[in-house]
Amino acid sequence: MWVSQILLAVIGLSAGFTVAAGLFSFIISLGVVSDFADRTHTGEHLMLYENSVALGGILGNIFVIYGISIPNGEWLVPVFGIFAGIFAGCWAMALAEILNVFPIFVRRIKLLKSIPYIIVGMALGRGIGALIFFYNGW
Repeated sequence: MWVSQILLAVIGLSAGFTVAAGLFSFIISLGVVSDFADRTHTGEHLMLYENSVALGGILGNIFVIYGISIPNGEWLVPVFGIFAGIFAGCWAMALAEILNVFPIFVRRIKLLKSIPYIIVGMALGRGIGALIFFYNGW
């Protein structure tokens, strides 16, 4: 009985490590972190940024899995929502940039003058969606 429990724990932990490593390497290989460092002229801190991304994922998993709550942490939810939205938006834009989705789409439908409005619309839609999600609860 306990052997099967240990085996399941090892398999689950291994699968979790594999998925997490794949996700973090995907984020870093997209160039989101290095692009931020390049744009802010803080390239000397690149390892710190990459370690912060990994630590954030690890701590996020620990908080969710073990149900750890922060006392009086309600004020952190909107702050987390803003940072998570910014990060997810940058990640999506980095992926789209790599795939060259937007340049091809814009050229095909001749949409050059409306690009700023589309970007603002996507950002507002993401923000309003996150606000509704967090307002209604998890």
